[in-house]
Order: sequence, then structure tokens, then C-alpha cells
Amino acid sequence: MFAAAVRPLVARPLRSARTLQTRAFSASPSAFSQYQYIKTETRGRVAIVTLNRPKALNALCTPLMTELNTALKAFDQDANIGAMVLTGSEKAFAAGADIKEMSTLNFVDNFKNNFIEDWTGVTKIRKPIIAAVNGFALGGGCELAMMCDLIYAGDRAKFGQPEIKLGIIPGAGGTQRFTQAVGKAKAMHMVLTGDMMTAAEAESAGLVAKVYPADQLLETAIKNAETIAGYSLPSVMMAKELVDASFEMPLAQGLLFERRLFHALFATKDQKEGMAAFAEKRAPKFTHE
Repeated sequence: MFAAAVRPLVARPLRSARTLQTRAFSASPSAFSQYQYIKTETRGRVAIVTLNRPKALNALCTPLMTELNTALKAFDQDANIGAMVLTGSEKAFAAGADIKEMSTLNFVDNFKNNFIEDWTGVTKIRKPIIAAVNGFALGGGCELAMMCDLIYAGDRAKFGQPEIKLGIIPGAGGTQRFTQAVGKAKAMHMVLTGDMMTAAEAESAGLVAKVYPADQLLETAIKNAETIAGYSLPSVMMAKELVDASFEMPLAQGLLFERRLFHALFATKDQKEGMAAFAEKRAPKFTHE
């Protein structure tokens, strides 16, 4: 999960990785009212989270991932938020994981403390998360983008899993999610050679949903998130759960699960409102109930 093609610099001294890697993502939202490594804002029912280590090209470190997971969890529990956008800078979504933080770690400590397991907290968020990727998304940055529900890319974005160049391999989904997204042939090439993939190549391969001009990416991603957040939240959350479940279960079981959740939505107020609005040729007013 660690980038080598772009070597990020540490913006400021980090606390011991061995101490930080044991830290659980259980802090209350107020515990990080002043974030150091991310920025957050809301626009209507959309939350925007920006990785904020510009001097390090947003290299991922444990403190950053702690803040990120805390913020996303808080937005997930906020009834006024229906979708989220995760982004970085024009130069880099995230150029990889912080090599300086990891360089002194050893197998026993990593194994006992289950290093980076907590980094995957993004995958436990129930509301949709859009990754808006400009610049480099390499190693852990690519893995973080793939933990989100869909990726929109700026036209100059670059994706890759170059960990092999450091004598290691991806550790946060780079061999698994990448293969699910693009297939064995391309995943094997990317993981074994460390090559980068352009935004156009990533869209063609199925890693990226859509490519936009770099200067329009964030606003377009927010606009799409606003569209999603405007729909019935129970329907959106169930749809996300079902698509994710399709990778984990046989087709027959997945179809039954889909049908049961389809049935369940007929118990919601939003289903009644949505169908009544359609019949009356007006826009629905969802209450997310």
C-alpha cells in the first residue's frame, strides 16, 4: 500500500508509529474539533473531507487516518448528511503512505498490533463516499480511493500500486480491490511492475466511474453527491449495501438479499412519497423515513 514512484516528504514530525498503530478509532467527534491533517466542510446534505498534508503530497500516516475515520464516522451518524466527498489537492489525492513512519517497524510489532487494519475504517461507513481524485493516487492513496464507493478522476490523475519497488506489497486492498475492479491481467501487471495508470486508462479498466477536467472535478463530484443525498437515505444505504454484498456472496443468495431489501423499502414513508410524486408528476419530498 506504500507509494514509491512519488516519494512524499513528512510535513511535520510524527509521533511514534508503534504507539499510533494501536490507537482505535473510537474518539468522539469533538475530540478532533481542530483537525491537523484534514479539512472538513458541509454543503447542504453533502460533507466534503479534504486530505491536508500538502508538503507531503497528502502521504497517509496514522494520525491522518485517525482523523479521517473519526470525521467520516461523525458524518455517517449525522442525520443532516446524505453523502460524502473525499478529496486531496490538484497535485495529489494521496501519493502513498508515509515511508518515514513505517521505516522502523518490524514484523512482530506489525503482527501483534495488526498495523493498518484500522485504516480501513472507511469501508465501514454506511453512507456513500465519492473519491474525487486529482493528481497522484498511488499505493495507499489508490487503496484509500478504492475503499470509497465510487471514484471520479481529474483528467491528469494517475493511479498505481508501486509497493513492489520498496521490497513490499500492497497491504490495504491493493491486490484485492484492484483485482476486483480491473481484472487479473491488469492488476497483476500494475502490482508486479509498479507502473502507473492514467485517468483514461483507469476509466476504461473500470477503476474510475467518470473522468472530468481537473479544474471541474471537485465541483462535479459535489454536484453528483448532492444528487445522491437528495434521494431517500434508506434506499441509498440499502443500494450501497447490496452492491458491496455482491462481491461477497453467490448470485442466488445476493438476489434473495436484494429482493428482501426491495420488499422492506415498501414499509418506508419515502416509498409512498416517491411513487405518489411520480403519479402526480411532481418532485418528491423525501424525509428519509
